[in-house]
Amino acid sequence: MDQKKNSGQPAGTERPTLKTIAFMTGLGITTVSRALKDAPDIGAETKERVRMVARQLGYQPNRAGVRLRTGKTNVIALVLSVDEEIMGFTSQMVFGISDVLTGTPYHLVVTPYSLSRDPLVPVRYVVDTASADGIIISRIEPDDARVRLLTEHNLPFATHGRTENDLVHPYHDFDSEAYAREAVKALVDKGRRRIALLRPPSRLTYHGHTQIGFQTALHKYGAEEVPLRVNIDSPLPDIRDAIEALMRSSHAPDGIVSSSASGAIAVNAGIEAAGLSVGRDVDVVSKQSTEILNWISPRMITCFEDVRHAGRELAKAVIGRIEGVDPAQLQSISSPEWPAG
Repeated sequence: MDQKKNSGQPAGTERPTLKTIAFMTGLGITTVSRALKDAPDIGAETKERVRMVARQLGYQPNRAGVRLRTGKTNVIALVLSVDEEIMGFTSQMVFGISDVLTGTPYHLVVTPYSLSRDPLVPVRYVVDTASADGIIISRIEPDDARVRLLTEHNLPFATHGRTENDLVHPYHDFDSEAYAREAVKALVDKGRRRIALLRPPSRLTYHGHTQIGFQTALHKYGAEEVPLRVNIDSPLPDIRDAIEALMRSSHAPDGIVSSSASGAIAVNAGIEAAGLSVGRDVDVVSKQSTEILNWISPRMITCFEDVRHAGRELAKAVIGRIEGVDPAQLQSISSPEWPAG
């Protein structure tokens, strides 16, 4: 008989299990299991010892077994448009969610989709297959069909953005109304009065928030809007071409507000294609989640949107909902962060 097997020591080439951790720590399998689940009757020192050994061994719970025993998948699904990866939006969101999931039983699964496809499809798949305990979605509409579907099926979720219907749900949002209002003021402070807005698409809730802030500030500061026919979902070459044509026209703006960092890159390219420069002929304000815009165009006025923080808040919200917290207590909004001075 294999003496190693007979002694209870697992083979080194096998996938680490609770039995492996129990052997390495000298504890019982039940104690190890409860320590990993953060059971209140297990001491802090024991929990830390078990977790340290689990990390060193690369232990991962058997999801199929967990699901059979508990009905849970220990999966959080993040449904994001592949188009949102421009300027690192997706990676910052993933980093933030991972910050919170580390040390919990939950694993993140990113489910991508294209803006050209129905955004309800990937969400319906998660619902129909019960492949996640919770789900995070973005690009929220005022009466979002995904929010209604998830609410009807009682699947815990959180949204990056708000709805405007009667459903109370967890969310984290960026204050786009304040951003647009403060962006116009920043341009007016530089003497700009003819301002164009590269706005979100009209179907998204934050289009309305942005529009309210922009129009409120134009009226307050006596500025006027220069219409722009493209939006942040337009292909970047189309944005560049539209800005170039606008800047060559007799009604060119002297200030532009962009609702996305990737759109601001195309705006900058259009201005340069027209033989003009940012900070001299026209000022541009944009939000960003990294410092890339300031490397590309140092004279651009930028506002920081902390997408990593948004990811952390969304992860906390969806876990809170899984644990039964009232959705009204799982709602938050971040303010624009402008550079000092």
